[in-house]
Amino acid sequence: MGDGNPMDVLALFRDAAAEVPAYRRFLSEQGVDPASVVSVEQIPLTSKSGYHQRYPLPERCRGGRITGGDIVALSSGSSGTPTVWPRSAADEHGGAARMEHILRDAFHAHERSTLAVVCFALGHWVGGMYVAGICRRLAARGYPITVAPAGNDIDEVLRVIDELGDFYDQIVLLGYPPFVKNVVDSGLARGMDWTSYRIKIVMAGEVISEQWRDLIGLRTGMTDPTADVANMYGTADGGVLATETPLSVRIRRFLAGRPDLARAVFGDTRLPTLAQFDPATHRFEALPGGTLAFSTDGTVPLVRYHIADEGGVIAHDSLIALCREHGFDPGEGTDLPFVFVFGRSMFTVSFFGANVYPEDVAAALERPAVAGWATGRFVLRTLEDVDRDRRLNVVVELATGEAATDERQRAAAEAIRAELLRVNNEFAHYVPAGYQTPDVELRTADDPEFFPHGIKHRYTRPGVEH
Repeated sequence: MGDGNPMDVLALFRDAAAEVPAYRRFLSEQGVDPASVVSVEQIPLTSKSGYHQRYPLPERCRGGRITGGDIVALSSGSSGTPTVWPRSAADEHGGAARMEHILRDAFHAHERSTLAVVCFALGHWVGGMYVAGICRRLAARGYPITVAPAGNDIDEVLRVIDELGDFYDQIVLLGYPPFVKNVVDSGLARGMDWTSYRIKIVMAGEVISEQWRDLIGLRTGMTDPTADVANMYGTADGGVLATETPLSVRIRRFLAGRPDLARAVFGDTRLPTLAQFDPATHRFEALPGGTLAFSTDGTVPLVRYHIADEGGVIAHDSLIALCREHGFDPGEGTDLPFVFVFGRSMFTVSFFGANVYPEDVAAALERPAVAGWATGRFVLRTLEDVDRDRRLNVVVELATGEAATDERQRAAAEAIRAELLRVNNEFAHYVPAGYQTPDVELRTADDPEFFPHGIKHRYTRPGVEH
């Protein structure tokens, strides 16, 4: 069952217009009289650049007071200068409920002693403090959870697991996918037996492939990666917006094997994150052009906030019915609606007029010929040579202790070419055959130029001369 009645966006709109000084100014400048608005569609969209960066921070808070929040978080700054978001404990209720669904329904953390190892960066960056706070809140409610806020330091994560792991029924690693994979691979390199720890994983920030899920499941000895690995859709501004569930993962795995049907469902052969959300706390909208907006209450209310992520919304019953029509019964699960998210279109690279997506390169690096010695992190870009010819360039991070060889360079290049030809029709038709194999560079783990330690990784860079 769902968690409550759908959010009343009109009520949130009227409340924000009355209580938030910046929002009143914004509506006035847009020529909108709050009293005349009778439908959600009449409410103007807000955005980071069009609203949040135009008004002083206190004016964007209820009552014009920044003191309404008890903690501040910073966005990752992936689209520019980091933005400060004041938040209160009350703001986290909806996101905490989504996290609780993962820990309780998928991981059974309410009945198993659980060591929650937080592998997100700590400090102002939202991920680490946010998930640590949620896990502590569940522990205070009686869940047998112990939080280990190790941060994004591999040595510290492995030390905590080595010292404490045997005392718990299971260990949950919470972090960004490439970092979690680095933790697992580094542990294996040091002789760690992951199978003895009953590992579960919660991630955020990136789309993963089902090959990634299977690979990490194999290396940690998971019995059911469908239930043991969960991805969250979250942002600094809105908290945890939606989460994968065993139901959504089963459907996603089915669609991963049916690119034709995936295109019909998602409008693309790329496989997005498929998650479920609670309309009582977050109202998603699919906008013309294929991007998402959402509304949610908080210290800084977000009313029809255009997050600019590519994706869409699917009713629960519609997606279940579609699966069954095509011979797949996804089984039981929560009846919440679905949201699918590709990521932000600004992170694509254009090559011969074809959009090259990081998700496709990521899937290539999870093929068996590459996955054993690469971390999964990379930088995608186009480079111009001395003859002014453009080449597709991919810088690939080697796992700790692995060496660069010509054979590995060729294997990565061929895997990327094959995956792009398989899933990207634009690439196959627009890019001449002589340019379809990318130039691959192999760099050591935590290379300071491309893979600096301690900050959120960016998978694309602007094209530069080479």
